[in-house]
Amino acid sequence: MLASITEFVAHFHPSLVHLPIGFLLAGLLLQWLSRKEKYKSLQQAATIVLLGGAITATLSAITGYLLSISDDYDKKLVGWHQWMGISTTVVAWMLYAWQKKPRRYINKNVIAVILLALIIITGHLGGSLTHGSDYLTRPLRSSGSDSSSNAGIKPVPDVQEAVAYNDIVKPIFETRCYSCHGPNKQKGRLRMDDEQALMKGGKDGKVIEPGNADKSEMIRRLMLPVDNEDHMPPREKPQPTEGQIALLHWWINNGADFSKKVKELQQPAQIKPVLLALQQAPETKKDFTAVPATPVEKADTAIIEKLKAKGIVVLPVAQNSNYLSANFVTHTSIGNEELPLLLSLKKQLIWLKMSYTNLDDSHATAIGELKNLTRLSLDHTNITDAGINSLKTLSNLQYLNLVATKITAQGILQLKGLEKLQSMFLYQTPVKKEEWAALKAAFPKTQIDSGGYLVETLPTDTVQVKAKKY
Repeated sequence: MLASITEFVAHFHPSLVHLPIGFLLAGLLLQWLSRKEKYKSLQQAATIVLLGGAITATLSAITGYLLSISDDYDKKLVGWHQWMGISTTVVAWMLYAWQKKPRRYINKNVIAVILLALIIITGHLGGSLTHGSDYLTRPLRSSGSDSSSNAGIKPVPDVQEAVAYNDIVKPIFETRCYSCHGPNKQKGRLRMDDEQALMKGGKDGKVIEPGNADKSEMIRRLMLPVDNEDHMPPREKPQPTEGQIALLHWWINNGADFSKKVKELQQPAQIKPVLLALQQAPETKKDFTAVPATPVEKADTAIIEKLKAKGIVVLPVAQNSNYLSANFVTHTSIGNEELPLLLSLKKQLIWLKMSYTNLDDSHATAIGELKNLTRLSLDHTNITDAGINSLKTLSNLQYLNLVATKITAQGILQLKGLEKLQSMFLYQTPVKKEEWAALKAAFPKTQIDSGGYLVETLPTDTVQVKAKKY
């Protein structure tokens, strides 16, 4: 009980910490102005403001100390911030005492300059704790490029030769996890920038179970709804993409090894296109995942729970939105119950992913009734040209993934009326090479991805030539 009260009080520190900064800076300004004859009347106001600054600085120092004992932050940086904060409080009281009763043997201006310097130093150290030690210079260094908080995984020239952890997993941690579990801050006593600390886990135990991603706390928290208080990263932080979560799942299932190359790890069919995509530089595209501006009523909770009970992941597409996404990532066998349940959510459902399921043409008619869909993934399913005809009614569709299906160019041409379609993926389909030009002419506003990319061989690459066997 006492620990809970202490933690509750400690959480007031972020709210209190800005008050002494404002009070003391205002007090210093009033004190400086009061030196002039016409502003002499401000001396009394300066005394009152400095008293407010000294009191709030004291409260900030107390709550800051209580917050520091949670072990969520780098101890060295916390130590400096703590002593600078205490020094600021002491000097603030000294300046207030002088203002209340001037003493000739103490130079008020010297105290004021020291206090101003302490405010700047303490504030900078506090910013380093919450935003990283390089938060002040980061915009200068990263001008024109992505910052660590929103950067994606950089292209890997040869993904099979890449070290799985260093080149694939670690960049995900850097961009999504280090702000809370890095060198400057370790929420829940979990540090993820150090390999040994990562495998040790935090105050609640291990977060990674090598060889078993489904039982790993890290994956469990990533898969929770965004509005769940245990979901990680917090909903106000940049979220990992589906591909990034799949890569973490794959790495853990392969033993969470820190030294093996990608080619040394097992690669299920589902992960191969995700790995292949790492070789491509991300393109700047229009936001086809935008949430409709028109509000919609909340979906039936009972229907959502029924879908979740079948292993279908149903989540809000954005904070404070009733629009939904449905993902069959852990439910690949579609029976007689799933599609009617989806139809019950047709007003709210705008993203649907049914990749790697047993979906075929008989299911396409129901999908065609989901008129609000903007994003649809039917890759690696059994849908054919006969089923694709049912998708003509999806007038809001902006993204369509048909990778590794039996769709032909003639089937694709049936969708010419979808004017909002921006992206279509047709890798590993029967579409012939000579038919791509006709498809691009039929869909002038749509980016058609044919896949099958080849990585350019550079002069610096090492090429091994083997004798052909006859």
